[in-house]
Amino acid sequence: MRDLSSCTPIEVRQMIRNNEVKSPTAGMCHGYAQGNLVILPKALAYDFLLFTQRNPKPCPVLEVSDVGIKTLKIAKDSDIATDIPKYRVYKKGILEGEYDHLNSMWRTDFVSFILGCSFTFESALMDEGIGVRHIEQNCNVPMYVTDIMCEPAGIFSGPTVVSMRPMTPDKVIQAIRITSRYPGVHGAPIHIGDPGHIGIRDIHNPDFGDPVEIKANEIPVFWACGVTPQAVAMKVKPEIMITHAPGHMFITDIKNNQLAIV
Repeated sequence: MRDLSSCTPIEVRQMIRNNEVKSPTAGMCHGYAQGNLVILPKALAYDFLLFTQRNPKPCPVLEVSDVGIKTLKIAKDSDIATDIPKYRVYKKGILEGEYDHLNSMWRTDFVSFILGCSFTFESALMDEGIGVRHIEQNCNVPMYVTDIMCEPAGIFSGPTVVSMRPMTPDKVIQAIRITSRYPGVHGAPIHIGDPGHIGIRDIHNPDFGDPVEIKANEIPVFWACGVTPQAVAMKVKPEIMITHAPGHMFITDIKNNQLAIV
C-alpha cells in the first residue's frame, strides 16, 4: 500500500476523487482528523441529530452539512459525494452495495453528518509509544456489534459498535489517559478485557474490518465506534442511509491536536 502519511488532506481527497486511492485510510495524512460519514434525507436528519446528542461516545459530531450541499467547512474544496474511498448504501436496512462515488444517486434533500473517528487518538497513542496493531499489520481495525444499547431518539435505536486494539496490561492506563483527552473522537475506552461481557462471541471474527493478532500477554481494549449508525440502520431500516465503508474515512483539514482537551 502506498505511504500517504505525509500527504496533505486536500492532496489525498483529490487522489480519492480521481479513484487513485481506494484503500482504508488509517495512517494517511498523519496529524489530521478523519471522520465517519452518515447521509440521510432531511426528513430523518433531526431524529439522527438528536440520536448523536444522546450518544456522543459512538457518534461525536464534527460537522452537519446544509441540506443538499456537498461541500464541508472542515475540508477545503471538498465533495462529500466523491472524497471517500468507498461508500455503503443501505435501503430499508439492507446493504444495497458499495460505491466509489455518489454522483448518480445524490439527492437535494440529503444532509451529511461527519462523526469523529478513533484514528485521531491512534496518532496520539503512537506518538507516545503505544503500537496500534491494525496499522502495524496494514489492515482495517476490527469492529464488533455489542449488546450495549444506544439511547434511542426518534426512529433511531440499536446496539453500540466498538473498535478493538490489543495491548499489554502496562499500557492500558496510559491509553486511557491519552484517549480521554479526545472526547470529540470517542474518548476513553468503554470496555477492557473479556469480550463476552459486552456480547462479543468471537474476538477473532469481527463484524466489520479485519481480525488482528492478539498476543498471549495482551488484553483487548474497546472503544465506541462510528460504525454504530450502520448497525442502527440495519435494525431500524430507514428509507435510505449512506455511510462510509468501515475504515474508509473522510479526511478533514482539522488537526488532531485541535480536538484534544489540554
